[in-house]
Amino acid sequence: MITLRVVACYKYVLDEQDLRVNPGDRSLSTDRAAWKISDFDRNAIEEAVRIKEKHGAVVFALTAGPAGAKASLKDALARGSDEGFFIQEESLAGADPAVTAKILARAIKKIGSCDLVLCGEGASDDYAQQVGPRVAVHLGWPAVTYAGKILLEGGVLKAERKLDDGTELVELELPAVVTVTGDINVPRIPSIKQLIGAGKKPVQTLTLADLGIEPGRVASSLRSESVKGAVVERKRHIFKGDTVEAVSQLVTALVKEGAI
Repeated sequence: MITLRVVACYKYVLDEQDLRVNPGDRSLSTDRAAWKISDFDRNAIEEAVRIKEKHGAVVFALTAGPAGAKASLKDALARGSDEGFFIQEESLAGADPAVTAKILARAIKKIGSCDLVLCGEGASDDYAQQVGPRVAVHLGWPAVTYAGKILLEGGVLKAERKLDDGTELVELELPAVVTVTGDINVPRIPSIKQLIGAGKKPVQTLTLADLGIEPGRVASSLRSESVKGAVVERKRHIFKGDTVEAVSQLVTALVKEGAI
């Protein structure tokens, strides 16, 4: 029996629930923000583990970033991944999708003999939605995006794609890259036993040199100048009274604002 080799790519991001908006200039305060595996990427890891449980597979958790991101592997391995791969490079903090995809694709080739790569539909920080398709281009594999359901039959993958105007059914042969939506599954919460066991699983730390990439070749084409938090500014219109005229004023104001 041939064992599938599945790679789950993920990004380590700031927990958006911990972010605060400074009222003066709307800049983001990250001082008290914890780090986590991006929400959609948790779905990718969970789907990879479910494939392992159903079909038999080896699941590799793969991420890249500065040294601090290595701590995320314990969570990824506790969720059911068998082995972790970490590309350590300080310059990858804030890297654009083109750079990230190039590095991940090289790492997937380094892992070798992979059948399926799973990514979240987008990271929960920038939500660029580009890494998965770009990885597929570098590998020369077909890509399926926004998959809300995955079925494997032999070497054939069937997926339901969630689109704005409906659902599309696609079928393709492995190997392939698939990005999954947030409703494809409910990620499991690791138990204490699984967290302890994660520390015993193998982890490989790679550098750009290990992947045959020169540091100067991974400079980002995009630069973020600033990030502003969205602030809801209320109109504070008050309509008093229970007369027809007051109701008419309310309706007129809602129409003007496009609320109705």
